Amino acid sequence: MKEIKAYLRREKADIVIEKLEDAGVKGMTVIDVYALCEWADKENYSFSIEFVEKYSKVIKLEIVCGDDELDKLVEVIAKYGHTGKSGDGMIFMSTVDSSLKIRTGEKNVV
Repeated sequence: MKEIKAYLRREKADIVIEKLEDAGVKGMTVIDVYALCEWADKENYSFSIEFVEKYSKVIKLEIVCGDDELDKLVEVIAKYGHTGKSGDGMIFMSTVDSSLKIRTGEKNVV
């Protein structure tokens, strides 16, 4: 199993999520987060007293998928999340060693 963590512009979230669903993703976590400092969109950032940094609001997607789906899903995120401007985001991929479905106790299910 693989995990994808993707940080992207908020205005790209709807199209990326729609295209991921079209690609067969049945579930994902979508979280509003802040990108700080160098990750902030240099053209549209805000300054925060709370963070004492430049920041921009971004979306974080978390997806767990089969090894065979990883490349396809990363390609979808990269294609539909792209604007060509600084602050387009990042995609991180990692290996998931195991999983447990809380309700059923089923192990290693995506």
